[in-house]
Amino acid sequence: MHLGNDLPMLSVALLCGAAFFAGLVDAMVGGGGLIQIPALFASLPQVSAATLLGTNKVAGIWGTAAAAARYTRRVKLEWRAAIPGALAAFVFSFLGAWTVTRVAPDLLRKLLPFMMAAVAVYTFTRKDFGTVHAPRHGPGQGMLLALSVGAAIGFYDGFFGPGTGSFLIFLYVRFFGFDFLGASAAAKVVNVACNLAALLWFGRSGHLMVGLGLFMACFNVTGSLIGSHLAIMHGSTLVRRLFLAVVAVLVAKTAYDAFFRI
Repeated sequence: MHLGNDLPMLSVALLCGAAFFAGLVDAMVGGGGLIQIPALFASLPQVSAATLLGTNKVAGIWGTAAAAARYTRRVKLEWRAAIPGALAAFVFSFLGAWTVTRVAPDLLRKLLPFMMAAVAVYTFTRKDFGTVHAPRHGPGQGMLLALSVGAAIGFYDGFFGPGTGSFLIFLYVRFFGFDFLGASAAAKVVNVACNLAALLWFGRSGHLMVGLGLFMACFNVTGSLIGSHLAIMHGSTLVRRLFLAVVAVLVAKTAYDAFFRI
């Protein structure tokens, strides 16, 4: 495993700043990878992509876990939707990671910007979407739906990954009747499971810079605590607006990656 002890201080400072802002945004609406992953690739162009993605998980899982813990203390978290989703996501993340070693995600890469655009349009045109927390579904149906959502998102995260947190929030609002704050809280629990599965996968193959990842994690956790605090203080209205902004950036980024990057 790589420790990253020979990195220039400027690169370390850039990565720690990126980790802080990634944690801040991710704690509220997901999308922290939009900040942290490009910073890793820009600062460490000589390091393999797998190692950079593994290091991103080392840093990110702690911030996600910190945000999840913060939400559980301050927001009524719907455990019947979060726990089955997390368990299914953990298992299917491994399946997605295994699949991507055998099937290139080229088609999904081209479909993703259109999927994210549909999420943005749906959210924007329904002004009351995610403003009221009114959970629906009985225990049996709710658990089945949670398992399905967790399995789909877990597989997606292991297979490809961009926008996982934002997709989760959208699905919890759309299919479970959560408001954006409640959806973000539940999404963090599932995200921890996805990140843990990916971390085990990358760790097994030695694709981790542990020292750098843990150092970045300190800043990611700080950002996550501030982000979750802002979300709790300002409620679903702020989270909805930031969600739309992050999804818009995801549309642009995924479209560029799919159709214009050489």
